[in-house]
Amino acid sequence: MDRTCRKDNGTDICSNNGECVCGTCECKKRENPEERYSGQFCECDNFNCDRSGSLLCGGHGRCECRKCICEPMWNGTACDCSLDESTCLASNKQICNGRGRCECGACKCDDLKFQGPTCEACPTCPGVCIEHKECVECRAFGTGEKKETCQKECSDFTLFKVKTRDKLPQPNDKSYPVMHCKERDANDCWFYYTYAVTNNTEKVVYVVEEPECPTGPDIIPIVAGVVAGIVLIGLALLLIWKLLMIIHDRREFAKFEKEKMNAKWDTVGAWNRISL
Repeated sequence: MDRTCRKDNGTDICSNNGECVCGTCECKKRENPEERYSGQFCECDNFNCDRSGSLLCGGHGRCECRKCICEPMWNGTACDCSLDESTCLASNKQICNGRGRCECGACKCDDLKFQGPTCEACPTCPGVCIEHKECVECRAFGTGEKKETCQKECSDFTLFKVKTRDKLPQPNDKSYPVMHCKERDANDCWFYYTYAVTNNTEKVVYVVEEPECPTGPDIIPIVAGVVAGIVLIGLALLLIWKLLMIIHDRREFAKFEKEKMNAKWDTVGAWNRISL
């Protein structure tokens, strides 16, 4: 009579989960009354299905004969894949911002340069540095246009300070894109930082703790140069005046010599006429 208690003419009686009584399987009882064996050969149970987050069927289905029967809007062997696409809606009401696909309630971006829950973040796109400049400035240095509202408007990223520029993360150091930025602050100084969105969608900023401010002009060389220029110009003008005076004197002397010679010849001519 045990033959009728063996599934597919196998060797296990009642799948080792029960006893054969008069050719019929009577399944074992479990300590937990919520857990049960079932089926003609006690081959099924409601507690050996896949789990997600330590929950049977992810807490979104019921276990029948070792297989999860998922609730509506849930899928997967452990009912851990949400079919609700509302979590993938971007600010423009598009699924994954039109740059990816929604899988199990999370966006999978088609282009790796786009990141974030809805593929809206692009750490390496042009304009990222300018977009986050004010928040980085107020968080790092307490200056800028947002210094009064910094805590309210600029708390969406984690900030780390480094001593020098060579301590900033490099693109090859991370498994995600890193954008290097150089911006000018309210004091006309340059500050350097990196912006990135990690694989866990966390926004991370590394900033050099001291801005690079332009040094003021050295007054002494400037004054010395101006004085030297004035002296040289004065000497040049003096030399030109001296040269003009020499030329003028020579012209006057030549004119005097000529008039002197003319006067001499006039005197000789007068004596000759008297003699005649």
